[in-house]
Amino acid sequence: MRSWDFITNHGAVLIIVFQQPKITAREISQLLGITERAVLKIVSDLDDAGYITRTKEGRSNTYDVNKALPLHGAVLKDVAVGDLLDSLKARSLEFSRDS
Repeated sequence: MRSWDFITNHGAVLIIVFQQPKITAREISQLLGITERAVLKIVSDLDDAGYITRTKEGRSNTYDVNKALPLHGAVLKDVAVGDLLDSLKARSLEFSRDS
């Protein structure tokens, strides 16, 4: 059976940097099981599209997500990034309380 995910790597990186703004590309790559080079390309894509802003702090980056932008793609274009991220954050907090 082929493996697949509901959230693309771009979406997963966006969620991760929202939850952990000081995370490194290496840490993201280990979480997602993709190469560090792929993570850097995705971060560049998200930055170029305005979904995130990278601020250099010494040798590392801090990420800030632009929650006002609509989600990418025709189906979800009326949903703001922040709505999705806030929903996922609320659900993860809810699950952590139940455990």
